[in-house]
Amino acid sequence: MICRPSREGLRSESLRGSAAPFLRGGGAERMRRELGIARCGLACCLCSENALCRGCRQDGFLDLSWCQDADFCENRRCVIEKKLEGCYACRPAECRKGLYAGKIKARAFAEFARRYGIEALLDCLERNEQAGVVYHREGILGDYDDFDDLEELIDFIRTGTKQARLSP
Repeated sequence: MICRPSREGLRSESLRGSAAPFLRGGGAERMRRELGIARCGLACCLCSENALCRGCRQDGFLDLSWCQDADFCENRRCVIEKKLEGCYACRPAECRKGLYAGKIKARAFAEFARRYGIEALLDCLERNEQAGVVYHREGILGDYDDFDDLEELIDFIRTGTKQARLSP
């Protein structure tokens, strides 16, 4: 079982005090699994940034005339040129193109999908959301953005708990 059940979810000491989930229409935003995972690895299914977005996996990734960022996405352009389904079909852990240059969230999601599959990633994200893990807390930042280490973030996706770091 890739996505281990979390007994504590965000109730663990390390994440206690996180802000409330993104609210829309008076209730917590819920995963829209049908939007899936973007080519880059970001979770369109959990994104609250654009209510009109249909996810960049829709329309076969090619006709994204409704998406304001499609022409600027270097990761999307790269996988189309390589004829890949997504960055997860390549080597995301080693890549530093586009979105991967400065942040590890999309890179960790894509690496998780490469190792375990898209469905396992979706299962873990859904389980984590139900346990209180927030994808977008303020703007586009959330609990998955609190990491500097790729493997620690992959473990967090898998377990739903943030491991305490031991001091040297």
